[in-house]
Amino acid sequence: MSGRADSDTGPEIPETDAEVAKTDADVAGRNIAVTETDAEDAKTDAEAAETDADAGETDAGDTAEDARRARWTAAGTGALLTLAGLAAALLRLTRSVTPLVPAAYAGGAAVCALATVLGSRGRTRRALWLLIAGVMAMALGDQFD
Repeated sequence: MSGRADSDTGPEIPETDAEVAKTDADVAGRNIAVTETDAEDAKTDAEAAETDADAGETDAGDTAEDARRARWTAAGTGALLTLAGLAAALLRLTRSVTPLVPAAYAGGAAVCALATVLGSRGRTRRALWLLIAGVMAMALGDQFD
């Protein structure tokens, strides 16, 4: 065979029938060795799959707990901000300010109340954005004060 010594070319092409028979026997021997190695790998893969399945049960429990915690957090934060917005709106009504100020607080409280409902139903991302929008509306009302 000619060429570079480090080239990754295949084996030489056999020229005689004897060389062909020897090459076929070598390939068959390699296939048997590969099959035995594949069987060992399959056993190892099966054991790894069982371990992953056990870990998956724990992960599923953690995921459910995380989702429950996120719902409670979104609902609790929304309720707290709703009450704070309503209290601020009532306090601003007693003072002589433009009607825009208590309206902004009440509007922000209404948005936070909607976020509370969405958060309790599992729509925590939308609830987060609504909470941010509600607090921003209340801050806008505070700027008018």
